Amino acid sequence: MTTALISWSGGKDSCLALWRARNAGMAVPLLITAMDEDGRKSRSHGVPPELLEAQAASLGARLQRYHASWASYEEQFIAMLRAAKAEGIDHALFGDIDLQPHRDWEEKVCAAAGLTAHLPLWGGDRRALVDEFLAAGFKAIVVCINGQHLPRAFCGREFDASFLADLPPGVDACGENGEFHTFVYDGPAFSAPVALRRTQVLQYDAPANLGGATYYFQELAPA
Repeated sequence: MTTALISWSGGKDSCLALWRARNAGMAVPLLITAMDEDGRKSRSHGVPPELLEAQAASLGARLQRYHASWASYEEQFIAMLRAAKAEGIDHALFGDIDLQPHRDWEEKVCAAAGLTAHLPLWGGDRRALVDEFLAAGFKAIVVCINGQHLPRAFCGREFDASFLADLPPGVDACGENGEFHTFVYDGPAFSAPVALRRTQVLQYDAPANLGGATYYFQELAPA
């Protein structure tokens, strides 16, 4: 049986990639997640480590977290891949769909660590992948939105048919262009739902060198 790790955000795309890979016969015992510099929240998604650990446990996998700035992200990620290689893992999964620069980077870092990259969602129709995710019974919360694409009120909503119906024209149903991010808390891959509660919505104004956008984060906490 092929054994793989997965680059894990906790969101819908990585979850669907994990689900597809396991259904295809892969063993995926390890999730790797990047945290911010102080380790309090995951990069991009803003999820606390307690919920990521609960998510991994329900998925029957081990979670390894690493702290990284954007400047050190690649170096730290390759180090994590090499450590997994030393444990006997030769493959790495990613949830990207069709952005070639992302695939190029993933294949580059995997090659540097001696792993083979796999992208189970690659080339899929974006809306069809969303429909597959929801039809399978997965449940997710929208935990981050880019204010350049969506208003604050979308943050913290369930990722469901109602959310999709309300998306403005031009906003991708997968959020593949960075419009929003999700956290999956239940579904067929889970032994039990992740017990969580919504607290407050936080605002982050990115500096000009990082695009200058305003982001909104739904803060989550263990229930």
